[in-house]
Amino acid sequence: EHIDTRHYRSFYQIYAFLLMELLEKTDFIKTLSKEHGFLLAGIAQVRKLEEEENRLDDWLSKGYHGDMQYMANHKEMRLDPGKLVSGAKSVISLAYNYYSAHPWQKGKPNISIYALGHDYHRVLKKKLKELWKEIQSKLAPSSKGRYFVDSAPVMERQWAMLAGLGWTGKNTLLINPKHGSYFFLAEIICDIELKPDTPMHDYCGTCTRCIDACPTQAIDANGYVLKADQCISYLTIETKKSIPDEFSSSLNDYVFGCDICQDICPWNRFSKPHNDPAFDPQSDFLSWTKQDWDRLDQETFDKTFGHSPVKRAGYAKIKDTISKI
Repeated sequence: EHIDTRHYRSFYQIYAFLLMELLEKTDFIKTLSKEHGFLLAGIAQVRKLEEEENRLDDWLSKGYHGDMQYMANHKEMRLDPGKLVSGAKSVISLAYNYYSAHPWQKGKPNISIYALGHDYHRVLKKKLKELWKEIQSKLAPSSKGRYFVDSAPVMERQWAMLAGLGWTGKNTLLINPKHGSYFFLAEIICDIELKPDTPMHDYCGTCTRCIDACPTQAIDANGYVLKADQCISYLTIETKKSIPDEFSSSLNDYVFGCDICQDICPWNRFSKPHNDPAFDPQSDFLSWTKQDWDRLDQETFDKTFGHSPVKRAGYAKIKDTISKI
C-alpha cells in the first residue's frame, strides 16, 4: 500500500517547531532568572513525587520532625505541586547565593551566615514576584503560577534535584559541584510547558566529613537522613522549648542556626561570596563580645534583629540559648 510521506514530513516539521519553541522558552526563563540575580535555574516536570512518600512517612514516624508539626500537614500538596497550582506543568527551581566569608568565632555567640542580613523570605519573594511578572509579560501573559520561598508545603530540595541544580548530599542539603551549598532555594510552579532538565549524579562518594563533624549526631550514620530534632538549627530556632541538657554542651557556640556540616563540606571550597547588600550584616552585632550578648535586652534585640531571620526564634529563646553556651 502506498504511504504518503508528506504527512510524515509535516509531522516532523511540527515536532521540530514545537521542540524549538520549548527550548527557546526554557532558555529565556533561565537567562532571565540570572538577570534577576539567581545563581542557578533549572526545570522539572510537574508530577506527584511518589518516590518520596514512603521516605516522608518513615521520617515522620520516627519523630525526626520534633515539634515541627507542620511537616506532617498537607501531605498531598507537599508531594504534588499540581495541588498548589491547578494545571501546573513545570517547576522552575531557583538558587540564590548567600555565602559570606564571616568566620565562626570561638567563645562567643554565633549565628548561621544565612541570617546575617535581611530576612530572605522578604528579599526573595520580591525578586520572585518581579521575575514572574516579567516571564508573564514577555512569554505567556495568560499563564498561571505561584512562587515560593520556604513558605509552603513544597519539597524544594527534591524539586531542585530533579531540575538538575545539584544532588542531595549526605548532610541532606543540596550541593552543586561549582557553587557548593550556601544558597537559598525557591520555586515558581506554573502552567507553562518547558523542557525539563536532567538530575545530577551524587558526588559525595565515600566522604563522611559532615556526619563525623556534627556535634549532636543529627545526621544518620549512613547519611542522607537528618534527625532534625537533634540538629542545632532545630534546637536553636524551631523548638520553643529549652534546649535539653544532653545537647547544651554540643552547640559549638551557636545561638541561631548552624553551619558546621556546610563548613566542613569539601564542595564548599567553590563557594564565592554573594554580592547582595541585603544579606550583609545590618548592624555591628558581629563585634559584640560575650558580655554584650549576655546584656542583650528586648529593645536591642528588636532593633538589631527585627529585620532578620533571627526574629523567628524570638528574644526569650535567644536569651535562653545564650545562657547554655
